[in-house]
Amino acid sequence: MNYKFEIMTQEQAEEIAHNWHYDGEYSFYDMEADEEDLAEFLDCKARGNSMFAVMIEGELIGFFSVSQAADNIYDIGLGMRPDLTGNGRGTEFLYAGMEFVQSRFTVDKITLSVATFNQRAIKVYRKVGFKDMDTFVQDTNGSTYEFLRMVYECV
Repeated sequence: MNYKFEIMTQEQAEEIAHNWHYDGEYSFYDMEADEEDLAEFLDCKARGNSMFAVMIEGELIGFFSVSQAADNIYDIGLGMRPDLTGNGRGTEFLYAGMEFVQSRFTVDKITLSVATFNQRAIKVYRKVGFKDMDTFVQDTNGSTYEFLRMVYECV
């Protein structure tokens, strides 16, 4: 697939925030599930140049955030359109995002955090070479959840 990464527009942010709804336990990832996260996602100044819309042939299929955590260490966040999840496309999507980060920045490590219940995503991350670092708990979506922090060592 030919993925294109572009700075997210307000229209794209609103589409994701208000129309992307995930099934079952994955509804945790609905932008509307947490008021603070929603407000930040919809604020173009807060998004700045760190949130990217992921397109294929002009169609919005996901998003990818990139922020510098330390020298040559970048933290990523990502999401695929709900109808595209669970169909074996995650590995290719993740690789495309990692290639994008490495082509844009000088990167030694890429980190990410994922809710520990999301074994489907954790399996993808481990498959591409992310290693477990540690776990932490965070208040979000009206409760407290455990997250796994993972790291990918770039060669």
